[in-house]
Amino acid sequence: MNLAIRPSFLTTLLFWVLSLTLLTSTTSCSQDQKAKIQNAIPGALTKERGPQPTLDSVYVVRAMTAEPAFKGQLVWAKKFYRERGFKLGWFHDHEVVPQAKTMLEVINKAADEGLNPKDYKIKDFDKLFAELDKAQSDTTKRNALEKEIDVSLSGTYFKWASDFYRGIVDPRQVKDIDWNVKRNKIKLHKALMTILKERDSTYPYYQFEPLHPEYERLKKALAEYRSIQRNGSWPVLPATTKLKPGDVSPVVALLRKRLLGDKAAPAPAANPTETPAVAVSNTPVGTAPAAAPAEKYDAELANAVKAFQQQNGLASNGIVSGETLKVLNVPVDHRINQIIVNMERWRWIPKRFEPNYLLVNIPDYTLHVVEDNKEAFNMRVIVGKTLNATPVFSDKMEYVVLAPYWNVPMSIIQKELRPKLIADPVGTLNRLDMEVVKGWGRKATPIDPTTIDWANVDQSNFKYTVRRRPGPKNDLGDAKFIFPNSQDIYLHDTPHDELFSQGKRGFSHGCVRVQDPIKLAEYLLRDRPEWDRQTILDTIATHREKYITLKEKLPVYLVYFTAWADENGTMHFREDIYGHDKALAKEYFD
Repeated sequence: MNLAIRPSFLTTLLFWVLSLTLLTSTTSCSQDQKAKIQNAIPGALTKERGPQPTLDSVYVVRAMTAEPAFKGQLVWAKKFYRERGFKLGWFHDHEVVPQAKTMLEVINKAADEGLNPKDYKIKDFDKLFAELDKAQSDTTKRNALEKEIDVSLSGTYFKWASDFYRGIVDPRQVKDIDWNVKRNKIKLHKALMTILKERDSTYPYYQFEPLHPEYERLKKALAEYRSIQRNGSWPVLPATTKLKPGDVSPVVALLRKRLLGDKAAPAPAANPTETPAVAVSNTPVGTAPAAAPAEKYDAELANAVKAFQQQNGLASNGIVSGETLKVLNVPVDHRINQIIVNMERWRWIPKRFEPNYLLVNIPDYTLHVVEDNKEAFNMRVIVGKTLNATPVFSDKMEYVVLAPYWNVPMSIIQKELRPKLIADPVGTLNRLDMEVVKGWGRKATPIDPTTIDWANVDQSNFKYTVRRRPGPKNDLGDAKFIFPNSQDIYLHDTPHDELFSQGKRGFSHGCVRVQDPIKLAEYLLRDRPEWDRQTILDTIATHREKYITLKEKLPVYLVYFTAWADENGTMHFREDIYGHDKALAKEYFD
């Protein structure tokens, strides 16, 4: 056998080796270049992976309704995806956007808001993200997972945001809660677009933050009271306790611990930006002076008691007994729930108040006058008795009425006046400075009361009005302030000024009596120089009713908050006078 290699074969072999080397070098160069291109040009990875999948209305409806927890959020999901042409919202170039991680972290901390994180952990995103990582080489499966994850993230956001920004409970669906204040009209699909940086907003949606500073302060208080709860709550004072400054008693040591903490407790933080030491009262823990005898009710403790009384709407006299003792012994668990239900009420409040408005907090018996977003002044008010509860709602002030008539409600005619009117209609009306008229206002004409069958008068057949004339006996006093509403509720003066000195001021039939009606009238008419204080007083002195129309209608809010934190973070609590807290807690926690 001839083993000599032929020249033609060597030539062919050499050409094949050179070609293979060149091909390998070219391939390597292409891979390097491709990596550089992908790093330099946005979207190159998407082109490599193919286009981002899109949705359609059928898919969105099917996916949302398949999950019971998402069904109630379908309207928001449809608006969100329709507005974006059914493009995915939570993916960019096949990668999950950072806001998804932020949202899931927020949900993990939902308990800080008085919410239950389990309510929002509807989908197992850890599992879905793991499946997505494994499916990167399978375009069909990857796209299907991206669509599923995207709608699931949207459904989760809408479920959380609905509770966080609109409330878990719909107050208008629960009669005993009684809340007809205008609602927060937040558009959740717009809020989500803000979070995804697709639109700008003046509201802090993009940070998953609350809308009101009052809510944020309650949230901080909730954390403090839960810390107290974890540390064993606060001491309970004996039911027989009765202490006044200067007393010496073993119970004083308990009271001192309740309000000032242990002597070894750290002092409050000097830096106001630091979190203060947790308290066992409404105020931060202080350090009792070492020299003070533990059982001596000294001046420092007396000041702490008075502060506690003030923060709870009690007479600030330093005496520990009765109502003060009862409030001191309210369990911390109850206070935590009270804070949470009041946080819920802030979710119902409109996103933003008007710059100028009136606000009556019913359980606090206080009217707040707000101008340019700051409180101009406040005054005490009297609200309805438990059986004649002042309703919770909002409207707009339109009229100031000086020297008003008082139209006697039919309920009072039937329950209180009927026997007297049957026996002696003329004498009764004269004695009470009342009259019966037909018609309204200046067109009202007097009616002979003896022509009326008072024994059978009721709402359906009585076509007249019983009214008390303007003057010192008038139940509305010198002025009333009308914001027309179907419940015929308004603010007004009263001849019984002595009632404003009471701590609990639930004495009316539902309307709100104000402590300083002339000051309020002056304020409301401040843009009408012809109605200065003296003119107002002169008009009242005529005992002739005068309606004055406001130039601009002023929003009025009659609200019900039994817990709030002031700007210093100090908690204030009030009694649940109408049982609205109880009704809301039943819906919220059950």
